[in-house]
Amino acid sequence: MSRSKPVSRGSGSGVSVGQVLMHLLPAVLFFALFAAVGFLHVTSRVLVVDMGYRLSKAEAEERALIRENDRLKLELATLKNPARLEKLAREKLGMAMPAGPHVIALPVELPGKKRPSRVEARDARGVRVAERGAPAAPH
Repeated sequence: MSRSKPVSRGSGSGVSVGQVLMHLLPAVLFFALFAAVGFLHVTSRVLVVDMGYRLSKAEAEERALIRENDRLKLELATLKNPARLEKLAREKLGMAMPAGPHVIALPVELPGKKRPSRVEARDARGVRVAERGAPAAPH
């Protein structure tokens, strides 16, 4: 059997702790750099995936708002339908088309032409009355 000799800790044959650390320092720095790059890569990928989810959610919300806007435009067009408005006026408000002498013709105002400050009354009510089907009398 062989016997091992005890290692002497003399100044000439031993390796100091400082020398060991100096040999390990490049490996430790390389590992730290590798870990930092890996951490930055994972962080950036997580941010990209998160932004993708946000973008997808925003696009879905945009599509929902566009559908809602289209639905509201259709509803507005339906509510402004002249036939519907006339039916509402007749049935709910009790309105009817005016008879001939009840139609009042107002003079046409041309742009740039000043309206007279005083208008003369043509009948007892203080307004000119036009007959239905007859052209308005010139003033």
